[in-house]
Amino acid sequence: MELNLVPISITRQKQDPAWNHCEVFKNGERLQIKCMYCGKLFKGGGIHRFKEHLAGRKGQGPICEQVPQGVRSVMQESLNGILVKQDKKQKLIPKLLACGSSSSNPNIGGEVENLGSHDDMNFGIKPISVLNTLEGDSNVVSKVGRGRKRGRGRGRDWNLIESNYPCVKTDLALVPNGGENPIHMAIGRFLYDIGVNLDAVNSVCFQPMIDGIASGGSGVVPPSCNDLRGWILKNVIEEVKDDIDRNKAMWGKTGCSIIVEQCRTKNGRVLLSFLVYCPQATVFMKSVDASHAVYSADYLFELLKQVIEEVGSEKVVQVITNCEEPYLFTGKRLMESFPSLYWAPCLAHCVDLMLQDFSNLEWINETIEQAKSLTRFIYNQSSVLNMIRKFTSGNDVVEPALTCFATNFSTLKRMADLKLNLQAMVNSQDWLECPYAKKPGGQAMSDIVNNSSFWNSCMLIARITYPLLRVLEIVGSKKRSAMGYVYAGIYRAKETIKKELVKQDDYMVYWNIIDNRWEQQRHLPLYAAGFFLNPKLFYNTEEHIHNDILSSVFDSIERLVPDTNIQDQVVREINLYKNATGDLGRPMAVRARDNLLPGEWWSIYGGGCPNLQRLAIRILSQTCSSIGYKPSKISIEEIHNTRNFLERQRLSDLVFVQYNLYLRQMVLQKQEKDSLDPLAFNNKDILEDWIADTEVSPDNLESSDWKSLDPPVGNRTTLTPPSDEAEDFLSTRFTDLDIFNGLKGVKEEI
Repeated sequence: MELNLVPISITRQKQDPAWNHCEVFKNGERLQIKCMYCGKLFKGGGIHRFKEHLAGRKGQGPICEQVPQGVRSVMQESLNGILVKQDKKQKLIPKLLACGSSSSNPNIGGEVENLGSHDDMNFGIKPISVLNTLEGDSNVVSKVGRGRKRGRGRGRDWNLIESNYPCVKTDLALVPNGGENPIHMAIGRFLYDIGVNLDAVNSVCFQPMIDGIASGGSGVVPPSCNDLRGWILKNVIEEVKDDIDRNKAMWGKTGCSIIVEQCRTKNGRVLLSFLVYCPQATVFMKSVDASHAVYSADYLFELLKQVIEEVGSEKVVQVITNCEEPYLFTGKRLMESFPSLYWAPCLAHCVDLMLQDFSNLEWINETIEQAKSLTRFIYNQSSVLNMIRKFTSGNDVVEPALTCFATNFSTLKRMADLKLNLQAMVNSQDWLECPYAKKPGGQAMSDIVNNSSFWNSCMLIARITYPLLRVLEIVGSKKRSAMGYVYAGIYRAKETIKKELVKQDDYMVYWNIIDNRWEQQRHLPLYAAGFFLNPKLFYNTEEHIHNDILSSVFDSIERLVPDTNIQDQVVREINLYKNATGDLGRPMAVRARDNLLPGEWWSIYGGGCPNLQRLAIRILSQTCSSIGYKPSKISIEEIHNTRNFLERQRLSDLVFVQYNLYLRQMVLQKQEKDSLDPLAFNNKDILEDWIADTEVSPDNLESSDWKSLDPPVGNRTTLTPPSDEAEDFLSTRFTDLDIFNGLKGVKEEI
């Protein structure tokens, strides 16, 4: 990939199904498209040329050999549909011209020329970041400009055409978004009827399904239930297996991590799901009902041993589980039986426990409870929520994160970002005239928002916890291998706390929390080795700190490289890396330290030290988390409740397909976090404590009307950096030896 490419997000306006299968980069003023399957970079030709690439049609570019067959079929159907639409347009033009010649309205030509040219404009109040300012009591600015929104004119223009040109009938595809689109109504009735989660429309398979139906015309015959249970399921199983086989080919090069996801059902059953992670994709292997023996280290050992042997022990770098006691003993036995891999407790859970301990501190807990009382009032009154969204340009006050404890602190940060907007609202004439302003909940909200002590606490908490949130974001990412960033992320969290609180007695309270939870991770040298082998971090660190971390690198070499001759070669090549010798020191390689993922950097520039290169790629290509892989909409429990062996086998295959499609979608899905509705049922587990009222009374139900609620705005201002820039806060130098000594600690056995 060219080094000056800047990734950009794909907007909702890009409706072509091919956008779901590519990444878009900006190179100067030009946009370039990268295929998600083969990595081919298109420097021109637009989305149509890329679609031909996926469809396997010989056009102006090469054919993708790695695209799944189902995606290829959809692209072919979409291209066929374009030809049909072009033919319809050719037939429509003479009708327009014929009607236009007899029209008495001279202005219609200009209206047709400007059809669909209106752009959405938003002049709302912008959120103002105030994290860098702590203040005492101050007067709030009383006058803030009010936002106006100009909508699209497309629907109006088509009505104008039809009223002046009765001979022209617009196609259903031309019905504008919003309003009573009959296609959208039909889709809504279907989803309501089957009771599925409405976020199903965010599936990357949804638009290809719509395109496939549209390309078949009005006579499309839907599949029967037996078709879906029979030949269609068989075909999709083969597609998924083909995808997994392609991923397996990468396991030998990058190494892989086996992830154990433990889930306890409502009926008390304990289910274990086994997944395999590599940078290209995470795949689901199988699920086991372990209710009868989940606390038996012997049983867990035999289960994991079987999975390791199925994957290939020489390909496995680590096994990630939770940190409960049976897994601790199981991990120790695994490392004894397989001397070339590590057992690792889930790091995302470790960071989450740090945040939990932070939230248990009295002054932090008090601030969180004050903030929750405010959001609970806001999100249970439609008129209040509408007013909040008006004053914040559509931004929500709550911010969902990976876990409940992380959500506490991400929401405090969002509220701090929106401080001036919230103060402008509660001091506005609109709020003073609102009936809720005079109720106890409204008065309490005004008091909190105008309380400088609350905001000082809120902003300080946001600053000292933000680095840990960034670490959790990196660790929980499904699009980026985290191993090269964890050690530096924990370092940066402690450094930030030290700078904010200054006095040792003050910051040691938080350092002790971090060190206490980090204790269970100290036995794993991969984190320090990942730091050492990440060129962006390594060349920003003092030489004497390199030497302290080097022992962890030696531990990793001795375990992950069984051949002693190769071990010796790796150690000799470390000096080439330290001194940036050969290609490692080229100007391109130096620039690429900041632009490429560390594994990619080694793959491109590490050829001069091939043994160290292979080890670096294997370490830097691993994840650190087992959180967030379980799809809530898939009921694995149904498999184990079914007593008919044939149906149980079919359900097992169905879950195999659903789980792997879900894992693939986690990487491909383009939905932005800021477009999520906090009130949606699928956000209930993470946000309920922030939006659920403490008690539901008849008066509350009568005063709340969801039909009057303005919908969330899809193009809200982003208050936090994109996840692709999540490691940028690690860019500055690492010089504090006290922090490194705390991270290194005393080596202990598991």
